Amino acid sequence: MNDNIFDALRDEHRRELLLDLLEHNPQSVTNQSTADGQTEQADADRQLQIAMYHTHLPKLEDYGFIQWDENRNEIIKGPQFRELRPLLKWVNDSGEC
Repeated sequence: MNDNIFDALRDEHRRELLLDLLEHNPQSVTNQSTADGQTEQADADRQLQIAMYHTHLPKLEDYGFIQWDENRNEIIKGPQFRELRPLLKWVNDSGEC
C-alpha cells in the first residue's frame, strides 16, 4: 500500500467522502446553509466547506482517488480509487469510522 492511501484516510472528512463514493458514485458537493441563530454551527460548516474546497478535494484529486468537476459540484471515483476499495470496504464493514 502506498502512503497516499493512509494520508487520504487519515482525515475524517476525506474518509467519509470516500466511503460515500464507495456506495454512491457520483457525489455532489453542495453549499451548506444554516438557519439564523445557529452561528457556531454556521461557522463550523463554513470552515469545513473551505477546507473541503481548498485542502481535501484537491488532495484526493491529486492522488487520483477522485475526479472533481468544480463547475458541476460533482465528484466521481478517480482512476486510483480501486487501490482504496479493499481498505474502504473493511472500514465500512467494521464500523471503524
